Amino acid sequence: MDARGSTAEAGGATLPATVRVWDPFVRIFHWSLVALFAFAFLTGDEWDKPHEIAGYTIAGLIALRVVWGFIGTKHARFTNFVTGPGTAIGYVKDAVSFRAKRHLGHNPAGAVMVIALLLAISAICATGYMMETDTFWGVDWVEEVHEFAANATLVLIALHIGGVVFASIEHGENLVRAMVTGNKRA
Repeated sequence: MDARGSTAEAGGATLPATVRVWDPFVRIFHWSLVALFAFAFLTGDEWDKPHEIAGYTIAGLIALRVVWGFIGTKHARFTNFVTGPGTAIGYVKDAVSFRAKRHLGHNPAGAVMVIALLLAISAICATGYMMETDTFWGVDWVEEVHEFAANATLVLIALHIGGVVFASIEHGENLVRAMVTGNKRA
């Protein structure tokens, strides 16, 4: 590494130094949730047992992520990235003007998305479980909330992907690669 914080590669090219941001649990959680949610969404009306297994697995992942949000590594902890609504709104205003501050972990808009997705997916899991109990079997409002939460989650996912693409362009870094490798530019 040189004095500018860069690392030299063969042939004299220098690359910016990187730092580990996303620990293995966060990355495995993220991509497992992506795959399981897609599977559960696509099998919802057609393949009951695998849909339920995916739902219970998602519920377990969400529970583990919430625990990890309190005891996990620096950038995984909620105290590291969850802010008030004013901070998130200010960040979005700055981002639209391409002058938002770069964050090593989640930015304030990303923090809102993390919480929104955790809550929406938790609602899906809770109502999915409720539909399997004697008390709520065949109760219309439970199924309606389950379907609404699933569709609302699709909207959140689209906004999340859009935000990732936007922030990647704004800050000149590949955030998808960062969620695969765990590393971001220092």
